[in-house]
Order: sequence, then structure tokens, then C-alpha cells
Amino acid sequence: MSSAEKTIVVIEDEQEAAEMFAEMMRVSGFRVLKATSSAPGMQLIASEIPDAVVLDIMMPDISGLEVLRFMRNDPRLAKIPVIVVSAKSMPADIKTGLEAGAAVYLTKPVGYLDLKEAVEKVLGVNSA
Repeated sequence: MSSAEKTIVVIEDEQEAAEMFAEMMRVSGFRVLKATSSAPGMQLIASEIPDAVVLDIMMPDISGLEVLRFMRNDPRLAKIPVIVVSAKSMPADIKTGLEAGAAVYLTKPVGYLDLKEAVEKVLGVNSA
């Protein structure tokens, strides 16, 4: 399965970071949808049922952890892999993120290859 058929939702409150992550995914051939706060992001996930989500934890409205829990509690969304991208880099933060249901936890700053590899890993997509 190629990445062209896959949809990624990016939920990141920092506009520049959101655009950077989205661009990283577009360059890798994914269809990307963006939200800069959790509430619209949750609506986007529920309506689009994406193949994966790139999610920031520290958000202005609803914590990224709450978004994760929302997804894990909805049978339609529970299996969607979530890649957490966060400035919170303490072992306890990472453990909390993984326990809440993140497939991968990346700490900022995140490089293009790290993000691309994480998304391809959770989707089982082989890069060319």
C-alpha cells in the first residue's frame, strides 16, 4: 500500500510547527489535514477517520492526552495510530503518553526523517 492513499491529521497549536509537520507528511506523499487546536482536531478525526494522527500534547483548549483518550474510547477511532510530538520530554511524560495510547512518542524538535519513519512504521508503509 502506498502512502498516497493515506490520510494524516496533524493537531498542533503552533502554526509554524503544524505547517512544518504537514509539509513533512505531504513531501512523503500523504494527504494531510491540519487543526491548530484539539476541539476541531477531534471533529476532524471523527469525520475523516484518518490513517494516523500526529498530535501535540500541550494544547490551548484540550490536552493532547484527552484527545488520545477520546480516540481510544471510540470504537471507530480506537485503532488509529497516534504519533505524539511534544516538548514534554521527561520519562514520566513519555510514559503517560504511551499509556494513554500513543503508538510513538517523539520529543521536539522533531526532524523530518524521525517523523517520516514514525508515520511509516505505524502505518506499515515501506519507504522507497
